[in-house]
Amino acid sequence: MSAPLEDITILDLTHVLAGPYCSMVLSDLGAKVIKVEQPGSGDDTRHFPPFRGTESAYFATINRNKQSIALNLKDPADRAILERLLAQVDVVMENFRPGVMDRLGYGWDSLHERFPHLIYGAVSGFGHTGPDAQRPAYDMVVQARGGVMSITGERDREPVRVGASVGDIVAGMFLGHGLLAALYQRIKTGRGQKVDVAMLDSQLAILEHAIAITSETGVAPGPSGARHPSIAPFETFHTKDGLLVIACGNDTLFARFCDVLGKPKLAKRAEFATNLDRCENVKLLKRRIETVTLGETRDYWLEKLLAAGVPCAPILDVAEAMQDPQLRARNMVVDLPAPDGGKPFKAAGNPIKMSDLSDMTQAGPAPFLDGNRAEILSWLSARET
Repeated sequence: MSAPLEDITILDLTHVLAGPYCSMVLSDLGAKVIKVEQPGSGDDTRHFPPFRGTESAYFATINRNKQSIALNLKDPADRAILERLLAQVDVVMENFRPGVMDRLGYGWDSLHERFPHLIYGAVSGFGHTGPDAQRPAYDMVVQARGGVMSITGERDREPVRVGASVGDIVAGMFLGHGLLAALYQRIKTGRGQKVDVAMLDSQLAILEHAIAITSETGVAPGPSGARHPSIAPFETFHTKDGLLVIACGNDTLFARFCDVLGKPKLAKRAEFATNLDRCENVKLLKRRIETVTLGETRDYWLEKLLAAGVPCAPILDVAEAMQDPQLRARNMVVDLPAPDGGKPFKAAGNPIKMSDLSDMTQAGPAPFLDGNRAEILSWLSARET
């Protein structure tokens, strides 16, 4: 089967996570990704633990299936190679602070004039416009400023960062969406365009319930632990030997849940009759539920709830999730060849399943720094003839 992006070539000047995550997703969909790195040091994540010998497992998982060429963008010979590449690729990606590419002579206006077909993808902390465009940012900075940390954690405790790097990853995903839209538009117009994605913007964009609550009530929500602020019951509950998650997203599911608890009348009580009622009386509701769930084990309740069609789950750690039969069945844990030929690295698979795309069961290796120079230059010469 052909991959949907197999005729697309991306010149990726990004480093660390947001940009490389985006190009990883596009690579999984078939795009050829040429990763441009700083000579000598390469991408910062080459130096992030954990290591296999001298190779970073972190770098390997995000940069699988890519090619690497080391170019100094201030060196005339390397600039000549970069400009030859720019003439042949479909997309160029960068995550420098706004203005850096302009000073190097490769900003959007300059490239668009010289290479009108080229799509320009930029991901940065605060975007290319606005009063704070020049500020530096990392994942935690935008989680804090974008409102995400204010609703993450337990009530009356200090805000906490989301465990995954959602500041980077969400921005990378939005950049991927924008690049795909620009590629589709180019089919109609023949011209590329600039896609400007800010990590800060991307954080606000994922606060769907928090924005609705704030705009309608005038009061910004605080952290609510594992509980959803607009649905109940929708949180963790204690059992005899541990926690589980139960999520009843409508009145029908709640009634079914009450039947499993052996408390069918609970669903008919005035304080629990509707979702709004349950949200207003959520603490009382949790006490009533846990007086029952504490009487049996977690596995007992999981079996009963699943048999009744009530959404629920155990809380798995990452090692347990990587062994989950459902995730395994969907090839969501894949092997990456190790540079020494030994035990492969493990990485998350491609969550995008398409009927005409063979599912990835093993990914290609991450490149050595400048490891594909000869191959890239040969490909470039062939394109130019």
